Amino acid sequence: MPDHAAPLDLLVLPSYLVPVEPAGVVLRDHALGVRDGVITIICPAEQARTLNAKQTLELPGMLLAPGLINAHGHAAMSLFRGLADDLPLMTWLQEHIWPAEGQWVNEDFVRCGTELAVAEQVLGGITSSADMYFYPGIAAEVYHAAGVRAQISVPVIDFPVPGASDTASALRQGLRLHDELKNHPRLSVALGPHAPYTVNDDNLKQVRLLAEECDLNIHMHIHETAHEVQEALANTGQRPLARLAELGLLGPRLQAVHMTQISDDDLALLVESNTSVIHCPESNMKLASGFCPVERLWQAGVNVAIGTDGAASNNDLDLLGETRTAALLAKAVSGDATALDAHRALRMATLNGARALGLDAQIGSLEVGKQADMVAFDLSGLTQQPLYDPVSQLIYASSRDCVQHVWVAGKPLLSNRQLQRHDSSALRAAAQQWAERIRPR
Repeated sequence: MPDHAAPLDLLVLPSYLVPVEPAGVVLRDHALGVRDGVITIICPAEQARTLNAKQTLELPGMLLAPGLINAHGHAAMSLFRGLADDLPLMTWLQEHIWPAEGQWVNEDFVRCGTELAVAEQVLGGITSSADMYFYPGIAAEVYHAAGVRAQISVPVIDFPVPGASDTASALRQGLRLHDELKNHPRLSVALGPHAPYTVNDDNLKQVRLLAEECDLNIHMHIHETAHEVQEALANTGQRPLARLAELGLLGPRLQAVHMTQISDDDLALLVESNTSVIHCPESNMKLASGFCPVERLWQAGVNVAIGTDGAASNNDLDLLGETRTAALLAKAVSGDATALDAHRALRMATLNGARALGLDAQIGSLEVGKQADMVAFDLSGLTQQPLYDPVSQLIYASSRDCVQHVWVAGKPLLSNRQLQRHDSSALRAAAQQWAERIRPR
């Protein structure tokens, strides 16, 4: 049993505390206490100041919220940031990204690119991410050392990729990594079939069987473009989501990334199966892939989380900015100014992401008993004044530069805007070295 008389490890006193659950709540002049990485008390600041704590942080003008959750990305692709811009998806993939990956991606590339991405994400208040890229074991080493939380998806595709000669090899790697990480407090493994058009039925059946046997999530790009759906209809007479339903892949463990094309039948399948959708608005807009109908999904009861996608197609890993874009885009797509209000947008970037990853009992909201994954945003700047609704001001008037402190399980990863586990100068130099090698001559 915990010793409630023992001092708190950390006591945080922000001007505004936004727990996310209950929904729509802003606690003013409250404090949050952490012991052994877990939130143990949330109470009025006056009461909190009588408590014994090893460290007390007064955060005037700041908003304390759950750590942001980036529910889809390709971290190591940060080293391809800006390499092939202003192109449609298939041209971007087939003529630029896939050839570049074949030439340059190796273990060193993944290590450097993932380190760069993790540092960028911590600077932006992201405490958890769902990463899908090659050499997942290398990525796991980086995430472990960085102290963040991550779901690492093992890429599954019908042709050889860096680090895996075929699907069987990729799945063996995934199972081995799952065995290594199954007791890890912050890291987990998922299976990542790339997309319906790059993975055949037999391999998808293998993915489903292994996911069921090992209780693994499935992370997959689905209905990213109208062309993908039209091509599937022409070739098979079936929409991709219907095919996946027949193969038994839909369900709470599936994270359906993008979903810009949703018919009434698609919506019914998502609702009935309790499948989560991961919305990546800026990547979809930049590649002209389409618009996910977030408000329609939300009103139907579908869990919608948010992701940045990779820096090669975004071009940043700014989840706060992504959330603002999502809120504005939802209003334009639905024709309803009340769609995806600021509080729901923040929920999409926190608790909904946790639910998609199967972690909503541990993270995603500031509640007693949950892990202390937290971010403090400074709302005291001139550009954020006057301040009527702190959450609206966070979503609509703030940038990731206002992130001052980040904790995962109560451990500081960013303090007063200073990274605690990364050497910024070394990361910058390493990224520049890769750019010199990769830059088209």
